[in-house]
Amino acid sequence: MGHSGTSLFLSGAGLYKARALLDRLRIPRRRDKDATLVYEGFERNIIMAMALSVVVPVKDEAENVGPLAREIATAIAGETDSEIIFVDDGSSDDTSAALAALKSEIPSLRVIRHAANLGQSRAVRTGVRAARGELIVTLDGDGQNDPADIPKLLKELRRDGASNGIGMVSGVRARRQDKFSRKLASRLGNGIRQWLLKDGATDSGCGLKAFRREAYLALPYFDHSHRFLITLMIREGYGVRFAEVNHRPRMHGRSKYTNFNRMLVGIDDLLGVRWLQRRFRGKAEAKEI
Repeated sequence: MGHSGTSLFLSGAGLYKARALLDRLRIPRRRDKDATLVYEGFERNIIMAMALSVVVPVKDEAENVGPLAREIATAIAGETDSEIIFVDDGSSDDTSAALAALKSEIPSLRVIRHAANLGQSRAVRTGVRAARGELIVTLDGDGQNDPADIPKLLKELRRDGASNGIGMVSGVRARRQDKFSRKLASRLGNGIRQWLLKDGATDSGCGLKAFRREAYLALPYFDHSHRFLITLMIREGYGVRFAEVNHRPRMHGRSKYTNFNRMLVGIDDLLGVRWLQRRFRGKAEAKEI
Protein backbone atom coordinates (compact mmCIF):
# COMPACT_ATOMS: atom_id res chain seq x y z
CA MET A 1 0.00 0.00 0.00
CA GLY A 2 1.55 3.25 -1.13
CA HIS A 3 2.45 5.78 1.54
CA SER A 4 1.81 3.23 4.26
CA GLY A 5 4.90 4.34 6.15
CA THR A 6 4.42 8.09 6.01
CA SER A 7 1.88 10.85 5.43
CA LEU A 8 -1.84 10.50 4.91
CA PHE A 9 -2.47 6.83 5.43
CA LEU A 10 -0.80 6.09 8.76
CA SER A 11 -2.90 4.64 11.53
CA GLY A 12 -2.58 3.83 15.21
CA ALA A 13 0.62 4.42 17.13
CA GLY A 14 2.53 5.26 13.97
CA LEU A 15 0.64 8.52 13.73
CA TYR A 16 1.79 9.68 17.13
CA LYS A 17 5.37 8.72 16.41
CA ALA A 18 5.15 10.67 13.16
CA ARG A 19 3.85 13.76 14.92
CA ALA A 20 6.62 13.51 17.54
CA LEU A 21 9.16 13.27 14.72
CA LEU A 22 7.82 16.47 13.21
CA ASP A 23 8.20 18.20 16.57
CA ARG A 24 11.78 17.01 17.02
CA LEU A 25 12.72 18.11 13.52
CA ARG A 26 10.94 21.43 14.07
CA ILE A 27 8.99 21.01 10.83
CA PRO A 28 6.01 23.41 10.87
CA ARG A 29 2.59 21.82 10.60
CA ARG A 30 0.38 23.85 8.30
CA ARG A 31 -3.13 24.59 9.49
CA ASP A 32 -4.46 26.76 6.69
CA LYS A 33 -7.53 25.46 4.92
CA ASP A 34 -5.77 25.38 1.55
CA ALA A 35 -3.05 22.95 2.63
CA THR A 36 -2.85 19.87 0.44
CA LEU A 37 -4.31 16.53 1.53
CA VAL A 38 -0.97 14.69 1.57
CA TYR A 39 0.97 17.46 3.33
CA GLU A 40 -1.55 17.53 6.15
CA GLY A 41 -1.68 13.77 6.49
CA PHE A 42 -0.62 13.71 10.13
CA GLU A 43 -2.98 16.52 11.09
CA ARG A 44 -6.04 15.04 9.40
CA ASN A 45 -5.60 11.66 11.09
CA ILE A 46 -4.59 12.78 14.58
CA ILE A 47 -6.17 16.13 15.30
CA MET A 48 -9.11 16.00 12.92
CA ALA A 49 -10.28 12.41 13.50
CA MET A 50 -14.06 12.06 13.55
CA ALA A 51 -16.83 9.50 13.90
CA LEU A 52 -18.19 9.13 10.36
CA SER A 53 -17.08 9.55 6.77
CA VAL A 54 -19.41 9.02 3.80
CA VAL A 55 -17.43 8.02 0.70
CA VAL A 56 -18.97 8.34 -2.77
CA PRO A 57 -17.07 7.21 -5.90
CA VAL A 58 -18.26 9.01 -9.04
CA LYS A 59 -17.48 8.99 -12.75
CA ASP A 60 -19.23 11.38 -15.16
CA GLU A 61 -22.12 12.17 -12.82
CA ALA A 62 -22.20 15.98 -13.12
CA GLU A 63 -26.01 16.14 -13.01
CA ASN A 64 -26.34 13.76 -10.06
CA VAL A 65 -23.68 14.89 -7.58
CA GLY A 66 -25.42 18.09 -6.44
CA PRO A 67 -28.76 16.54 -5.42
CA LEU A 68 -26.97 13.51 -3.97
CA ALA A 69 -24.55 15.53 -1.84
CA ARG A 70 -27.42 17.58 -0.41
CA GLU A 71 -29.38 14.42 0.40
CA ILE A 72 -26.38 12.90 2.17
CA ALA A 73 -25.85 16.07 4.21
CA THR A 74 -29.48 15.94 5.30
CA ALA A 75 -29.33 12.22 6.12
CA ILE A 76 -26.30 12.56 8.41
CA ALA A 77 -27.32 15.85 10.01
CA GLY A 78 -27.76 13.98 13.29
CA GLU A 79 -24.09 12.90 13.19
CA THR A 80 -22.34 15.86 14.78
CA ASP A 81 -18.87 14.64 13.81
CA SER A 82 -18.93 13.69 10.14
CA GLU A 83 -17.68 14.43 6.64
CA ILE A 84 -18.64 13.65 3.04
CA ILE A 85 -15.95 12.60 0.57
CA PHE A 86 -16.62 12.43 -3.17
CA VAL A 87 -13.90 10.74 -5.21
CA ASP A 88 -14.05 11.78 -8.85
CA ASP A 89 -12.56 8.85 -10.73
CA GLY A 90 -11.20 10.71 -13.74
CA SER A 91 -14.49 12.14 -15.04
CA SER A 92 -14.51 13.62 -18.54
CA ASP A 93 -17.50 15.88 -17.83
CA ASP A 94 -18.06 18.68 -15.28
CA THR A 95 -18.36 16.41 -12.24
CA SER A 96 -15.39 17.97 -10.41
CA ALA A 97 -16.55 21.50 -11.14
CA ALA A 98 -20.06 20.69 -9.89
CA LEU A 99 -18.60 19.26 -6.68
CA ALA A 100 -16.22 22.17 -6.14
CA ALA A 101 -19.15 24.58 -6.42
CA LEU A 102 -20.88 22.75 -3.56
CA LYS A 103 -18.07 23.15 -1.03
CA SER A 104 -19.23 26.56 0.19
CA GLU A 105 -22.78 25.21 0.58
CA ILE A 106 -21.74 21.98 2.35
CA PRO A 107 -18.75 22.72 4.63
CA SER A 108 -18.20 19.04 5.45
CA LEU A 109 -17.71 18.17 1.76
CA ARG A 110 -14.28 17.07 0.56
CA VAL A 111 -13.50 16.38 -3.11
CA ILE A 112 -10.65 14.15 -4.30
CA ARG A 113 -9.96 13.66 -7.99
CA HIS A 114 -8.11 10.84 -9.75
CA ALA A 115 -6.11 12.16 -12.71
CA ALA A 116 -7.25 9.11 -14.71
CA ASN A 117 -10.09 6.61 -14.49
CA LEU A 118 -8.91 3.81 -12.19
CA GLY A 119 -12.18 2.05 -11.41
CA GLN A 120 -14.72 2.00 -8.60
CA SER A 121 -12.70 -0.17 -6.23
CA ARG A 122 -9.73 2.18 -6.40
CA ALA A 123 -11.98 5.21 -5.91
CA VAL A 124 -13.52 3.63 -2.80
CA ARG A 125 -10.05 2.78 -1.49
CA THR A 126 -8.80 6.31 -2.09
CA GLY A 127 -11.77 7.72 -0.19
CA VAL A 128 -11.46 5.33 2.75
CA ARG A 129 -7.72 5.88 3.13
CA ALA A 130 -8.24 9.64 3.10
CA ALA A 131 -11.20 9.46 5.49
CA ARG A 132 -11.00 10.82 9.03
CA GLY A 133 -13.93 8.77 10.27
CA GLU A 134 -13.75 5.56 12.28
CA LEU A 135 -16.94 4.44 10.55
CA ILE A 136 -17.38 4.57 6.78
CA VAL A 137 -20.52 4.57 4.65
CA THR A 138 -20.24 4.08 0.90
CA LEU A 139 -22.92 4.55 -1.73
CA ASP A 140 -23.01 4.79 -5.50
CA GLY A 141 -22.78 8.19 -7.15
CA ASP A 142 -25.69 7.70 -9.56
CA GLY A 143 -28.36 8.55 -6.98
CA GLN A 144 -30.00 5.12 -7.02
CA ASN A 145 -28.96 4.36 -3.42
CA ASP A 146 -31.10 6.34 -0.98
CA PRO A 147 -29.05 8.38 1.55
CA ALA A 148 -32.06 8.28 3.89
CA ASP A 149 -31.06 4.65 4.64
CA ILE A 150 -27.66 5.66 6.06
CA PRO A 151 -28.88 6.02 9.69
CA LYS A 152 -30.43 2.53 9.49
CA LEU A 153 -27.13 0.94 8.51
CA LEU A 154 -25.20 2.88 11.13
CA LYS A 155 -27.64 1.86 13.85
CA GLU A 156 -27.20 -1.80 12.92
CA LEU A 157 -23.40 -1.47 12.79
CA ARG A 158 -23.34 0.14 16.24
CA ARG A 159 -25.84 -2.24 17.80
CA ASP A 160 -24.46 -4.07 20.85
CA GLY A 161 -21.46 -1.74 21.06
CA ALA A 162 -18.14 -1.16 19.31
CA SER A 163 -16.78 -4.55 20.39
CA ASN A 164 -19.59 -6.55 18.78
CA GLY A 165 -17.27 -8.09 16.19
CA ILE A 166 -19.35 -6.70 13.31
CA GLY A 167 -17.19 -5.25 10.56
CA MET A 168 -19.88 -4.38 8.03
CA VAL A 169 -23.56 -3.89 7.40
CA SER A 170 -24.44 -4.34 3.73
CA GLY A 171 -27.57 -3.05 2.08
CA VAL A 172 -29.97 -5.36 0.26
CA ARG A 173 -31.95 -3.49 -2.39
CA ALA A 174 -35.72 -3.93 -2.15
CA ARG A 175 -37.79 -3.52 -5.32
CA ARG A 176 -34.82 -2.76 -7.56
CA GLN A 177 -35.43 -0.02 -10.10
CA ASP A 178 -33.45 -1.59 -12.94
CA LYS A 179 -34.22 -3.21 -16.27
CA PHE A 180 -35.44 -6.81 -16.17
CA SER A 181 -32.30 -8.00 -17.98
CA ARG A 182 -30.07 -6.43 -15.33
CA LYS A 183 -32.09 -7.84 -12.46
CA LEU A 184 -32.01 -11.30 -14.07
CA ALA A 185 -28.26 -11.13 -14.63
CA SER A 186 -27.77 -9.99 -11.04
CA ARG A 187 -29.88 -12.85 -9.71
CA LEU A 188 -27.90 -15.40 -11.72
CA GLY A 189 -24.59 -13.84 -10.71
CA ASN A 190 -25.49 -13.78 -7.02
CA GLY A 191 -26.60 -17.40 -7.22
CA ILE A 192 -23.30 -18.51 -8.74
CA ARG A 193 -21.20 -16.53 -6.28
CA GLN A 194 -23.21 -17.87 -3.34
CA TRP A 195 -22.64 -21.42 -4.57
CA LEU A 196 -18.89 -20.79 -4.73
CA LEU A 197 -18.24 -18.38 -1.85
CA LYS A 198 -21.05 -19.22 0.61
CA ASP A 199 -20.90 -15.76 2.21
CA GLY A 200 -24.67 -15.25 2.70
CA ALA A 201 -24.79 -12.34 0.25
CA THR A 202 -27.97 -12.07 -1.81
CA ASP A 203 -27.19 -8.60 -3.24
CA SER A 204 -23.43 -8.21 -3.49
CA GLY A 205 -23.82 -5.35 -5.99
CA CYS A 206 -25.49 -2.92 -3.58
CA GLY A 207 -23.14 0.04 -3.15
CA LEU A 208 -24.72 1.15 0.13
CA LYS A 209 -22.57 -0.27 2.92
CA ALA A 210 -21.45 0.77 6.41
CA PHE A 211 -18.22 -0.60 7.83
CA ARG A 212 -15.37 0.05 10.22
CA ARG A 213 -12.42 1.75 8.57
CA GLU A 214 -9.88 -0.46 10.34
CA ALA A 215 -11.71 -3.57 9.14
CA TYR A 216 -11.68 -2.39 5.52
CA LEU A 217 -7.97 -1.58 5.67
CA ALA A 218 -7.27 -5.13 6.89
CA LEU A 219 -8.68 -6.60 3.65
CA PRO A 220 -6.63 -7.61 0.61
CA TYR A 221 -7.09 -5.12 -2.22
CA PHE A 222 -7.48 -5.80 -5.96
CA ASP A 223 -9.44 -4.25 -8.82
CA HIS A 224 -13.17 -5.03 -8.48
CA SER A 225 -12.70 -5.91 -4.81
CA HIS A 226 -15.68 -3.68 -3.93
CA ARG A 227 -17.91 -6.51 -5.21
CA PHE A 228 -16.43 -8.92 -2.66
CA LEU A 229 -16.22 -6.86 0.52
CA ILE A 230 -18.72 -9.14 2.28
CA THR A 231 -16.66 -12.26 1.51
CA LEU A 232 -13.39 -10.57 2.44
CA MET A 233 -14.79 -9.26 5.73
CA ILE A 234 -15.90 -12.76 6.72
CA ARG A 235 -12.51 -14.14 5.63
CA GLU A 236 -10.78 -11.76 8.06
CA GLY A 237 -13.01 -12.90 10.92
CA TYR A 238 -15.46 -9.96 11.01
CA GLY A 239 -19.20 -10.43 11.29
CA VAL A 240 -21.44 -9.09 8.52
CA ARG A 241 -25.07 -8.03 8.88
CA PHE A 242 -27.60 -7.16 6.19
CA ALA A 243 -30.31 -4.50 6.07
CA GLU A 244 -33.01 -3.93 3.48
CA VAL A 245 -32.64 -0.57 1.74
CA ASN A 246 -34.50 1.50 -0.80
CA HIS A 247 -33.54 1.61 -4.48
CA ARG A 248 -34.39 4.39 -6.91
CA PRO A 249 -34.38 4.83 -10.68
CA ARG A 250 -31.46 6.66 -12.27
CA MET A 251 -32.52 10.22 -13.06
CA HIS A 252 -29.56 11.38 -15.17
CA GLY A 253 -26.70 9.86 -17.13
CA ARG A 254 -25.98 6.26 -18.06
CA SER A 255 -24.65 3.24 -16.17
CA LYS A 256 -20.93 2.55 -16.54
CA TYR A 257 -21.51 -1.22 -16.52
CA THR A 258 -23.15 -3.73 -18.85
CA ASN A 259 -24.23 -7.28 -18.12
CA PHE A 260 -21.52 -8.54 -20.46
CA ASN A 261 -18.56 -6.70 -18.94
CA ARG A 262 -19.73 -7.59 -15.44
CA MET A 263 -19.75 -11.26 -16.47
CA LEU A 264 -16.27 -11.14 -18.02
CA VAL A 265 -14.56 -9.74 -14.93
CA GLY A 266 -16.87 -11.58 -12.55
CA ILE A 267 -15.78 -15.11 -13.46
CA ASP A 268 -12.08 -14.37 -13.06
CA ASP A 269 -12.65 -12.48 -9.80
CA LEU A 270 -14.85 -15.21 -8.35
CA LEU A 271 -12.14 -17.80 -8.88
CA GLY A 272 -9.54 -15.47 -7.39
CA VAL A 273 -11.60 -14.79 -4.27
CA ARG A 274 -12.33 -18.48 -3.88
CA TRP A 275 -8.55 -19.04 -3.95
CA LEU A 276 -8.13 -16.37 -1.25
CA GLN A 277 -10.68 -18.17 0.91
CA ARG A 278 -8.86 -21.48 0.60
CA ARG A 279 -5.45 -19.94 1.34
CA PHE A 280 -6.48 -18.15 4.55
CA ARG A 281 -5.48 -19.72 7.86
CA GLY A 282 -7.79 -17.72 10.09
CA LYS A 283 -7.77 -14.44 11.96
CA ALA A 284 -4.71 -13.96 14.14
CA GLU A 285 -5.43 -13.58 17.84
CA ALA A 286 -2.31 -11.85 19.12
CA LYS A 287 -1.38 -9.95 22.25
CA GLU A 288 1.82 -8.42 23.56
CA ILE A 289 3.23 -10.04 26.70
